[in-house]
Amino acid sequence: MISISESASDKIKEMLAAEQMPNLFLRIGVKSGGCSGYSYGMGFDDNETQDDKSFEIHGLKVVVDNDSSKYLYGVEIDYTDSGMGGGFTIHNPNAVATCGCGSSFRTKEEDAAQAQPCED
Repeated sequence: MISISESASDKIKEMLAAEQMPNLFLRIGVKSGGCSGYSYGMGFDDNETQDDKSFEIHGLKVVVDNDSSKYLYGVEIDYTDSGMGGGFTIHNPNAVATCGCGSSFRTKEEDAAQAQPCED
C-alpha cells in the first residue's frame, strides 16, 4: 500500500524516540483542502480505531484511516538530508496534479474547477 524508504523510516524512528512515549506510531492521512484539492497529513498518534488500517514497514508501525487509504495506495515516502536541513517527500502515483507548494494534490476523480490557486 505505502512504501517508506529506509532513510525516511530511520528519521521517523528517531523522531518517535525523541517523543519518549512508547505507544506512538506514525499516522498518515489525507484531508480535503489545500490549493489542489487534498492535502497530506503525517504525524504521531497513539489512538487507533477499528476503521484504521495498520501495517509495519522497516519495523515502523504505520496507521492509515480507511477514508484516506484509497488516495494513498502506492504512495512512496522518502527523506533527504541536505546541508540546509532535510525533508520528507511524498510521491503519489494517484495524483494527476500537484500544487507548486508540494503539499497538496488532486486525483483524476476530482473536478479541476474545484482547485484553488496556489498561495506560496
